[in-house]
Amino acid sequence: MTYIVETYTLCDGWVNTWHIEENGVVSPETFPTRAAAQAALDEFFAEIAEEIGIGQRAPDEGYDRDEFRIAKVGAP
Repeated sequence: MTYIVETYTLCDGWVNTWHIEENGVVSPETFPTRAAAQAALDEFFAEIAEEIGIGQRAPDEGYDRDEFRIAKVGAP
């Protein structure tokens, strides 16, 4: 069982837009547990908040947590 972070998009609904690159190969990012996926999502939001705090992003250039969800993939 693995987990992914999905992002809500207007055109496609809920999709996995999180990818990683290893040795030049890009693939969807997966997590071994729901907790690991949540930790990655929390880290993402912390980085965005930091960028806003130091002026790298405008306050209205953040994201809403409702635009993201953790989904289970693989065999039940």
